[in-house]
Order: sequence, then structure tokens, then C-alpha cells
Amino acid sequence: MNSTSIYAQFWRYTVPTVAAMLVNGLYQVVDGIFIGHYVGGEGLAAINMAWPIIGFIMGAGMMLGVGTGILVSIKQGQGQGGSARHILTSGLTLLLLIAPMLSFILWALAEEFLFWQGANGRVFELGLQYLNIQIYTSVFTLGSIAMPFLLRNDNSPTLATWLMVVGAVLNFALDYLFIKHLGWELQGAAIATGIAQVVVTLLGLIYFFSSRAQLRLSLRDWQFDASFAPKIFSLGASSFFMYVYGSVMVALHNGMLIQYGSQTLVGAYAILGYIIAIYYLVAEGIASGMQPLASYNYGARVYSNIRKLLMVAMAVAVLGGALFVAVLNIYPTQAVGIFNDTDPVLMEGAVTGIRLHLFTLFLDGFLVVAAAYYQSIDQSRKAMFVTIGNMAIQLPFLYLLPLALDITGVWLAYPLSNIALTSIVLVMLWRDLKQMRIRESSQKEISQQEISGQEISRQETDQQTHKHGDAARPEAGTRTENNAAVC
Repeated sequence: MNSTSIYAQFWRYTVPTVAAMLVNGLYQVVDGIFIGHYVGGEGLAAINMAWPIIGFIMGAGMMLGVGTGILVSIKQGQGQGGSARHILTSGLTLLLLIAPMLSFILWALAEEFLFWQGANGRVFELGLQYLNIQIYTSVFTLGSIAMPFLLRNDNSPTLATWLMVVGAVLNFALDYLFIKHLGWELQGAAIATGIAQVVVTLLGLIYFFSSRAQLRLSLRDWQFDASFAPKIFSLGASSFFMYVYGSVMVALHNGMLIQYGSQTLVGAYAILGYIIAIYYLVAEGIASGMQPLASYNYGARVYSNIRKLLMVAMAVAVLGGALFVAVLNIYPTQAVGIFNDTDPVLMEGAVTGIRLHLFTLFLDGFLVVAAAYYQSIDQSRKAMFVTIGNMAIQLPFLYLLPLALDITGVWLAYPLSNIALTSIVLVMLWRDLKQMRIRESSQKEISQQEISGQEISRQETDQQTHKHGDAARPEAGTRTENNAAVC
């Protein structure tokens, strides 16, 4: 990391990380495409009602992967390779310990959670199909989310991308077999995703026991140090609550859309969810590409590089998001048609949602990068503020706007709350960057003083050398005169 320009490093990490996130997101998007075309609007509504619980599990995987990865990068930046290895094994052990608890929660609450959102009849049956399979594959759901982050922080971002490509291609092939040909509906989608996640998790684990890994593991060296757990949870908490935020908002929107509309609108909202996921994963990839570099430079106290990384990540995420929103509004029917082009009511609801619900989507990129920035410099409280604030500020909008605007208010709650939160975070970030510039200037002054001190010391040494030389010359001259006298 020390031999290349910080911008070149950013692109080296970000391009494969964005690709990995998109490939990872294809698990859900490919499921949505097959479900939309071969199961229909009810299948889309069912998967959207099942997703909040799955999002909770994925958030736990993100928390462990991101928290462990950040702490590993900071220790590597500080030159503490042995400690970094112990953190990695502790993070993997935590993953194995948490998985059974999540499976139990899923088993205990699946039916009640679907009922709470308003699922009934065919939609309830399809949703339960999906969740019943996830009970048995949750450990691999965690692993498949965490592994790419851990590989990327081990300086293997390209390999992490290929790992996700393997999983996505396998998921696509199995969806084609299970949903289209065997007609297993959402049960088939869940089995396909589960098998792909098993492969990704095992391949990632094999990598860390291979010679390619910088932090190579062995069973003999495997250690679990519980003292690292609070820090891992703290650093990864923002990522966890980002998924929890998404899960809670999806669940609340599902209930409100049924209350003010119909189950068909839940299916339309599911299509919007897949579209949002495409951009959100890009933004998450940009933030994740920035994170290990920012953490390393934070550990090495190179604050100028952290500021540069934040600026370039923000620019790419926000401008890319604005372009994405523009394309969506130009071609909304084509975007919706990827998932379903045979149900006109479903398509109309989804197009309306694109117009009203997604016009500030690019601000999500700003918030995702801001949260990742605070995570990477060990300011987990501010990262949590960004993430939990996103949920807290949206709740009153989602409750009050539908009372005045009916279904239109449900669609508008998300974009208007995004504008409000972005305004707050923008001020907070500007103040923190101002403080970082002051710290950077102080560092430069200290460095200049050290350089000046070294120059003064060198000059004093040179002067002392000249004095000794001058003192030696008369002695030489005296010896010459004495020799002449003898002659």
C-alpha cells in the first residue's frame, strides 16, 4: 500500500469490490427475475415479505466480515501481523457461534413475521417455502457475505470477485433448473441460493489455509480471543444496522402498501427493491473499496490519504447514482419488464414507484460512503448515527405522509427522509473534515520542525568537523617547519 498512489490503490480495490458486490447481489436479483417470470406477482410479493428476515441474517454476516476486516487492516497498518491473524480466526469463530442462534430465531418467528406484514393465502405459503429452507443454510448465508470482505482485506480483491462470480453463476444455473424446469417455486430459489452460498463459504475458507493468503491460517495456530469480539461488533455494527434498517423499512412498507393498496403493490415494491439493490450494491462496493485503504492509512496516521479517499469515493457514488436515477426515469418500463412484463397492474405500480420512490436514490450512496468512512477510522458511534438515523428519521415520514396523501405518501416517505438525513450528515462530515485538515497541518509542521532540527544538527556537526580540521592544520605546519629546520 505504500508504493502506489492513493488514487490508483482506490481503483485497484474498488473496481473488483464493486464487481463482487454486484455479483453477490445477483443472488437476489436472479431469484427475482425467475420468480417474477415463472411464479408471478404473488411470488414477488412473497419473496419481498421473506426478505426482511433474510436481510437480518445477511446483516450479521456483514457485521462480522466488515468488523473483522477493518480491525485486521488497522493492525496491519500498525505492523502487527500476529495480532491481525488472531483477529481473523476470532472473527471466523464468532460466525460459527452466531449461526445457530439465527437459525433458531428464523425457525421460531418465520410464520408470525409473515402474518404481521399482512401475508395471507398463496403469498403466505410461498414466503414460508423460502424461509423454511433458510433455517438450515443460515451459517452459509453468514459465511458467503463475510468471506469476500475478509479476502479483500487480505489484499486479494480480485480473487474475492471471482469467488462471488462462481457463486452467482451456480445460483443462476440452479434457479433455471429448480424454478423453470422442476417448478419448485420459492423453495427452489432458496435451495439454489443455499447451495451457492455453501460453495462460496467453503472456497473462502480454503483460501485462508492456502499459500495465497497473506494471513495464512492453520488449525494449530487457530485461536479464539473473546476480547476482540466487542471491537469487531462495534466496528461492524453500522453495516449490521444498515441491513436491519433495510429489513425494517421493507417490512413496514409491505404492511403500509397492503393497508393503503394491495398485495400487487407489494410485488411492485419488490421490483423496486431489486432495482435499488443494484445501485446500493455499487455504492456499498465503492465504500468497501475505500475502507481497507482508509483503515490502513488511519493506522499509519497518513490523514491526507484518508481525505483523498473519501472525496473520490463520494464523487463516484453520488454522480453514478444520479446517472442511474436519470436512466431509470427515461426507461422505467424496460427496467420493470426485466422482472415481469405480463401483468399490467404490477407494471403500472412499479413505474409509479420509480417516479415517486427513487428520485433521491443517489443520496443513499452519500450515506453509505459516509458510514463506511466513519467505520474505517474507528468512529463507530458516528457510523451508527448515520445508519440508525436513516431508520429513525424515516419512521415519522412513513407514518404521517400516508395520512395526508394516501398511497402517494407511502411512496414519498423514503426520498423525503433521505433529503432530511443527508442535510444533517453533510454538516457533520464537513466539520470532521475541517478537524482532519487541522490535524494534517499540525503533522506537517511537526515534520518540518523535525527536518529543520536534523539540518541544524547536521550543520553543528559540520562546524565541529571544520574546527577539528583547523586545529589539526597548525600542527602539520609546525612539523613541516621543524623538518625544514633540521635540514
